[in-house]
Amino acid sequence: MSNRQNVGRTGPLADGRRASAPFLAALTLLIAVPAVARAQDEGLGLPAGTPAPDAQVEDLEGNTVSLLDVIGGGPALIEFWASWCEQCELLQPQIDEIQERFADQVNVVAVAVAVNQSVRRVRRHVDRHAPGYAFVYDANGEAVRAYEALTTSIVVLIDGEGRVVSTGVGPQQPLVEAVEAMLGGG
Repeated sequence: MSNRQNVGRTGPLADGRRASAPFLAALTLLIAVPAVARAQDEGLGLPAGTPAPDAQVEDLEGNTVSLLDVIGGGPALIEFWASWCEQCELLQPQIDEIQERFADQVNVVAVAVAVNQSVRRVRRHVDRHAPGYAFVYDANGEAVRAYEALTTSIVVLIDGEGRVVSTGVGPQQPLVEAVEAMLGGG
């Protein structure tokens, strides 16, 4: 087989060794992680200081609701989430800690994107995990467009004045510290 036929395949390297799946996965992470940590630098999400936009979403019973009504008037954390999103799963311990420590000060809301998941699947997740915060379903992508959340695992912090404090993406974001700073304790 010529080298041209080997392009894009795992298998023997030039010196006869084989590239392993764990090596290729680690290499992919090394390339992707720095890019994941720069949401606002890369044009993902709204810039700090932007008034939080409203969007029509659905509660898990299928009723249309205003996202701003769901997040309320105080500080909030919005996560653009999917049940299949590995990055969201890696963010979960930080989200859980924020909910546990700051539930009386910060309203946490997960916006379930309508990509490869149904509202039924989201309800099953909530029933199994009982996160203790609101989940809404973005059936028409209105919230995704309003917040320029072009991927899952985007987290938007909104202050008590209704302005975006920060937008980040991926599990490397220091969310607990960002919430502390937003509340004036960090």
